[in-house]
Amino acid sequence: MSAETVILFRPVGPKELELIRASGYRAFPPRLPEQPIFYPVLTLEYAVKIARDWNVRDSGAGFVTRFAVRRGFLAKYAIQNAGGQQFQEYWIPAEDLAAFNENIVGPIEVIEEFR
Repeated sequence: MSAETVILFRPVGPKELELIRASGYRAFPPRLPEQPIFYPVLTLEYAVKIARDWNVRDSGAGFVTRFAVRRGFLAKYAIQNAGGQQFQEYWIPAEDLAAFNENIVGPIEVIEEFR
């Protein structure tokens, strides 16, 4: 991590991963109407828990992505606790996802896989 970027993680299922691949590993897909918030998480451990425990159950596979986002962009969003200090995430409104994607530095990497 550099002073200008923050490393974040995002647990995804197979469908979302296909859309990330289609973007050349440069963007997360638009949210569905029933998904008004995009939730990148701050720790690998939290992302693993979601991918392993929820994505596998719901879709047969779970993947953890890692990516860097410009710190200046994230400054306007508060870090949220989703049940404790170890469960920290950003809540990015769906309408801000395109701008979020524009502030990803480098590729989105798949670093863990669960089936």
